[in-house]
Amino acid sequence: MKILAKAEAINSFAKLFDAELNLDERFVVKRANRYFLLNRELKELAKACEKWLYVGTYLGKVKGGEFHPSFPLLFMIAEKAKNKITVDDKSAWLFVCGRDLFKEGILKIEGSRRKGDYTLVFNRYGECLGYGQIVKDLEKLKGGFAVKNLLDIGDFLRRERPRSSRSLKF
Repeated sequence: MKILAKAEAINSFAKLFDAELNLDERFVVKRANRYFLLNRELKELAKACEKWLYVGTYLGKVKGGEFHPSFPLLFMIAEKAKNKITVDDKSAWLFVCGRDLFKEGILKIEGSRRKGDYTLVFNRYGECLGYGQIVKDLEKLKGGFAVKNLLDIGDFLRRERPRSSRSLKF
C-alpha cells in the first residue's frame, strides 16, 4: 500500500473547477492505479489486510495518464467548486442521458465562461449531474453547442450491461 505524500492527481482535478479540496493526505491511499480516502480505523484495517480491493471512499483512478474521478469525488468537489453551470429540466435530462449542453438550456453560469475550461453541471435543485468542458466562449455565444459532456451520473447505468443483453428471452 502506497500512501501519497501529496494527492496530486486529485488536487489537480479539483483545480480544474477552481476548487480547493482539503483532504487529509495522510488518509489518501493509492492501490494500483486507484485512489481511496480512508479514516484512521480503515487505514489500520487496510494495513492489516494487504489483499483488499476496496475500502473507504473511492476517489478515482489514473488510466492512460489521465485521472478519471468517481462520483463521490465529484460531489465533494461540487461543494467547493466555483465553475458551475445550472441547467433547466430538459437539459438536465439530456445531459444525464449523455448529451452535450446547449446555451439555450443554461439557467445560470458561475465562475469561468472561457472556451476550454471545465465546469460542473447542476440541475435546478442544486444536484451535481457531472462535468463537461466549455467548447465556446459563453459570454459571446448566443445559442447552440456550449458544453461537451465528459462525465454524467447516467454513465454508470449506461455501462452496466451491454446493449445485447438488455432484452428478455423467454
